[in-house]
Amino acid sequence: MDAPAYLQGHDLLAGRTAVITAAAGAGIGGATARRFLEEGARIVIGDAHPRRTKESVAALAEEFGQDRVDGIPCDVTEEPQIQALFDLAERRHGGLDIVVNNAGLGGTAELADMTDEQWDKVMDVTLNGTFRATRTALRRMRAAGHGGVIVNNASVLGWRAQAGQAHYAAAKAGVMALTRCAAVEAAPHGIRVNAVSPSLAMHPHLAKVTSPELLEELTAREAFGRHAEPWEIANVIVFLASGYSSYMTGETVAVSSQHA
Repeated sequence: MDAPAYLQGHDLLAGRTAVITAAAGAGIGGATARRFLEEGARIVIGDAHPRRTKESVAALAEEFGQDRVDGIPCDVTEEPQIQALFDLAERRHGGLDIVVNNAGLGGTAELADMTDEQWDKVMDVTLNGTFRATRTALRRMRAAGHGGVIVNNASVLGWRAQAGQAHYAAAKAGVMALTRCAAVEAAPHGIRVNAVSPSLAMHPHLAKVTSPELLEELTAREAFGRHAEPWEIANVIVFLASGYSSYMTGETVAVSSQHA
């Protein structure tokens, strides 16, 4: 089954400012940046790759307007870089309304052969990075006093098992638990915290680091018999960031049939 037609924007995020991490690539983060702009938002993107960040900001600014697109390099394992990203949003746009924590790092290693370094690296980007950015978002949104929305990128592997993915699965399960706990604490301040949980969203980097055999196997498990396009995940992130999900918080939404 082919992917459906690309949907046009409907100004669901008009006038709102969003910070998006790991948003300068061709995957979910980049697709989310574009979808947010198509829905009327202003965006500030961070990414650990300086050249890619500069190129993405320039391209999006040319298409959507210099006043709506900003970004700087941001490694979510470095607290000062997270603060600088949020400072940029406040300096250019007077604050922020939405934060999308997309940064994550995978890898493949059997648990018995996994090194501490492999475990720690995946955890530091995928779980600790989400913690650091969520903490910063909550502090700043609470101080501003006008609510806000945080959307985290989890994974179906937070629910189910896959060989060679113990570190990534544990990190993504942690993101889900972090989302639930943060939501309870944030609700009195009018802040919502939810997560998306994709299975297989194809992009060039994934194709480089995953064998064709495994990709074929994972694709065969999907109900539609195909991988998701990154923008299909971004559409659900738009929904969670918009007023259409105003009574949802602490939820992890599976963008897949493979959640169990």
